[in-house]
Amino acid sequence: MRTLRQIAAVSGIAFALAAASASAHAEKISIMVGGATKIIYLPAKLTEQLGYFKDEGLDVEILSQPAGVDAENELLAGAVQGVVGFYDHTIDLQSKGKEVQALVIFGQVPGEVEMVSTKAADKFKSMADVKGKTLGVTGLGSSTSFLTQYLAQRAGVSSKEYTLLPVGADASFIAAVKQERIDAGMTTEPTVSQLLKTGDAKVLVDMRTLEGTRAALGGTYPASSFYVQRAWAESHKADAAKLSRAFAKTLNFIATHSAEQITEKMPKDYYAKNKDLYVAALKASMPMFTKDGKMPADGPETVLKVLAAFNPSVKGKHIDLARTYSNEYLSGTATASK
Repeated sequence: MRTLRQIAAVSGIAFALAAASASAHAEKISIMVGGATKIIYLPAKLTEQLGYFKDEGLDVEILSQPAGVDAENELLAGAVQGVVGFYDHTIDLQSKGKEVQALVIFGQVPGEVEMVSTKAADKFKSMADVKGKTLGVTGLGSSTSFLTQYLAQRAGVSSKEYTLLPVGADASFIAAVKQERIDAGMTTEPTVSQLLKTGDAKVLVDMRTLEGTRAALGGTYPASSFYVQRAWAESHKADAAKLSRAFAKTLNFIATHSAEQITEKMPKDYYAKNKDLYVAALKASMPMFTKDGKMPADGPETVLKVLAAFNPSVKGKHIDLARTYSNEYLSGTATASK
């Protein structure tokens, strides 16, 4: 009996050492987020905070850039293995000959809000009033610029009739409003709630809910997502599946916990001294998240319709939507493409 106990103990130690060794030698995976403190991208940091990457045996580094287009450029340059940004980049990049694939969909709606400066609000009642105005976006070529151009075009205003100004997000966006450098602009929570609290801006177009998104864009619009270069996913299937599982567990956590419970898991610098405001902003945003990370059935077509309406790179091009995303890594059924 003693010998069996000794064997069991030695085996347990060997297993622990092997697991620790495997973890120590796990290849670091860098993921760039297009603004890590934005609530639309909350699953990225929350997954790290909950320990789900480590549970999958992954060594993941979360990095941040102020705009999604900057994160996209880091991915294409090979500086990072993945991006947490908007799904629409996968379509835009395919039109330019780049193969990028979304593996997990975080948001079934953009979570974006077009905010109009309170000082400009009297003469700025809808997107039809953007003529001659300066509109803030996170960056030129970003998803906020895609959506802004589409909303303006849908209201009958061409892109030559207004100015897009890249102002970043969070504090820099708020400063642009306060300094009257922009008349309106597109941003996300918690910036929306901060501007409403101070009274510096009002909501013009709200895409935080399915109802608001369908009214603005004509359908479900999958937005925040985790995407990688297709070649990387196919050559790192195990890692791609582990990352997908980790994010899916986080989305389930969001679906089964309160905004207060989720906020407790986040780093304190994400909400600074405005914890109550952050909780309120998160409550307003939670309906946007998918529960399982899978692509909504009508999503890709809506996004393609929006981009094809104004984006010269996409307009008139054949886009193979099936190659812009995959649900297979979530279910562990991914196979090499033919």
